[in-house]
Amino acid sequence: MTATGVSATTRRPTTSLLQKAVHGTLLYQLLTFAVFATAWEVYGRNWGGILLPPFSDTAVATVQLLGEAELWKALWLSNQALVIGFVAAVVLGVPTGLLLGRFRTVERYTDIYLSILLVTPMAAVIPLLVMSVGFGLLSRVILVTLFSVVMVIVNARAGIRQIDASLIEMSRTYGASEAQIWRRILIPGALPAIMTGVRLALGRAVTGMVIVELLMVSVGFGGLILEYRSLFEAPKLYATIVVILIEALALIAAARWVERKATPWAAPRNSARSTRD
Repeated sequence: MTATGVSATTRRPTTSLLQKAVHGTLLYQLLTFAVFATAWEVYGRNWGGILLPPFSDTAVATVQLLGEAELWKALWLSNQALVIGFVAAVVLGVPTGLLLGRFRTVERYTDIYLSILLVTPMAAVIPLLVMSVGFGLLSRVILVTLFSVVMVIVNARAGIRQIDASLIEMSRTYGASEAQIWRRILIPGALPAIMTGVRLALGRAVTGMVIVELLMVSVGFGGLILEYRSLFEAPKLYATIVVILIEALALIAAARWVERKATPWAAPRNSARSTRD
């Protein structure tokens, strides 16, 4: 009992950790990345030329670029438009989506403008922004906002619409006011969809940040990409793209963590079951 029981209890956490490592997604992600990096290395060594450097050269260039001041200056300039534009998209998009989902009359008069935002290629808006507000920070912020606000509006509206109408009718039967309905039913019920829209909008905001710097004003990350492309410095070019991808993945991972913390009741059942197992 004592010796065997103690050894068994001490081995259980190790076994559990090993099972999580083997059956978790991290192992598969590492294997996939290893296969991708190997294929990139082989292709770059044999057929890449000056246009596609090997993976090892890109990795070395990425480490070197992280130690250069021009990267952090570009990071600062690009993220100014990213942060301001994304915050503006959330502040404008969430109330708009909630109102569209709650009041059909508001949607009837504004749905056409939402459809225009959905189908308009945002790159075509850049000349209009240049002519109206110039090449400064404001035009970059506006384009980032236009890129991301649609996802926030659409998901917030969908979150309101997916709430069971019988809950609202029952709350009215018990004398709940409109403010109480919003606070007790609509906001909590729509919050998972809102958080999903915010996470998707964050990815769109990063895309808009890079596109506006490539097509309108060559500053920040876009300026580095254009500079390294003109100099045929392929390793640094790909290293800049890698840094952008790392930032985007880190931001999306942070948004996913906030989404799980803000809406724990919306966690999928299969993940809860795998945790219990």
